[in-house]
Amino acid sequence: MLRKLSLALAVSCASNGMAWAAEAPLSTRTDLVSVYQEAVDNNADLAAARAQYGAQKEVVPQARAGLLPNLSGGAQVANVRTDINQPSAVASRSANSYQATLAQPLFRADRWFQYQAAKDVNEQAALQLSATEQNLILQTAENYFNVLRSQDNLASTKAEEAAFKRQLDQSNERFDVGLSDKTDVLQSQASYDTARANRIVAQRQVDDAFEALITLTNRQYNSIQGIVHTLPILPPAPNDAKSWVDTAARQNLNLLASNYAVSAAEETLKQRKAGHAPTVDAVAKYEKGDNDAFGFSNPNAFNQAYGGPVEQRTLALQLNIPIYSGGLTSSQVRESYSRLDQTEQQREGLRRQVVENTRNLHRAVNTDVEQVQARKQSIISNQSAVEATEIGYQVGTRNIVDVLDAQRQLYTSVRNYNNTRYDYILDNLRLKQAAGTLNPGDLEDLKRYLKPDYNPDKDFLPPDLAKAAAEQLNARP
Repeated sequence: MLRKLSLALAVSCASNGMAWAAEAPLSTRTDLVSVYQEAVDNNADLAAARAQYGAQKEVVPQARAGLLPNLSGGAQVANVRTDINQPSAVASRSANSYQATLAQPLFRADRWFQYQAAKDVNEQAALQLSATEQNLILQTAENYFNVLRSQDNLASTKAEEAAFKRQLDQSNERFDVGLSDKTDVLQSQASYDTARANRIVAQRQVDDAFEALITLTNRQYNSIQGIVHTLPILPPAPNDAKSWVDTAARQNLNLLASNYAVSAAEETLKQRKAGHAPTVDAVAKYEKGDNDAFGFSNPNAFNQAYGGPVEQRTLALQLNIPIYSGGLTSSQVRESYSRLDQTEQQREGLRRQVVENTRNLHRAVNTDVEQVQARKQSIISNQSAVEATEIGYQVGTRNIVDVLDAQRQLYTSVRNYNNTRYDYILDNLRLKQAAGTLNPGDLEDLKRYLKPDYNPDKDFLPPDLAKAAAEQLNARP
């Protein structure tokens, strides 16, 4: 049994003339943390999110400006011509002036609540940016391990193709010496052709996975480091779904952002209601110019040129009481009530979704833990089944279809094992993201289990598989 499994791997490696991953020098093999750093520096979605936050945070100084003094200045250059119904009674005078006005809001309830809402919007935007940054950690891991998953899938597919090729050669040999009929050859040929087609598809999937990594980081990669089979497969800590749900309720970034969205909607409602309230402003105004600019005239000497310089200073309190605005304010209040209800319902929907995801991912990780060992044992059992079926075929108790099915099941179990390994890694990260605890340190922890010289054609199976298979074989009666 061990000889046959090793032979399948050897044929696969020997037939892999285009195994660029195995041939890449160690210095060019990128690790998980380096890919993440490249993503942080070059990811377009993250750059867009940062720009969006840069724009959104400006709502705070814009809203605060409505509470601060406002200073404006102006000037007027004019010529006033006065015609009087008398002969030659025409006066033409300049009316030039300039002015400065300083206004300080004293009571503007609507602007105050607008400012409070802006601060909540800013906090919401900051959390949404943090959620995007956190999601980039998961995206990096998903794309990185999808490359490894596709490489391992390709390696097992090539091993399967080599096994079916060997079976086809044996069927041809048996047919040539009269030990089997043409049906065995045709069945073997069909299985080999299918395996070859699957290998071509698997190769494309590797290229697609690398392309996704390039899109994420805007960098080219020749090869990446693989994960060792000795990665500890442990239940989540603490292994209690309620603890994870409680943590998610406190720390999930999207959920925290939704809390600020509700607060902003509440402040906006107060702002709209304040549209019914009076406003008070302190105003200081200074004006200087020709007297005509201020509407002065001298009726006793209309034929003289007027326009001597005049200065005017004004200090005032301005009270404005809104009485009727065509129903605008009332409509805005009703709109704000609906917007508040909308954000509250969205928050509740998100809370339920976070709880569901957290519980599901907690179960998924525990299931992955059990599956990894079970899938590994499945490889051993299926290899034993292949050996037993081949022996049965040699003595005439099994046919070629049984042999081909057993081999096909063997490599299916290999792929299931590797898929479960990567599912375990990613489900762990997704659980931490749901709980709001995912951080770059989690990638650093995984980096310790990366193998710089990882070769998918050799390392897609656990190194202790041969020993485990031997122990199972020797344990048989």
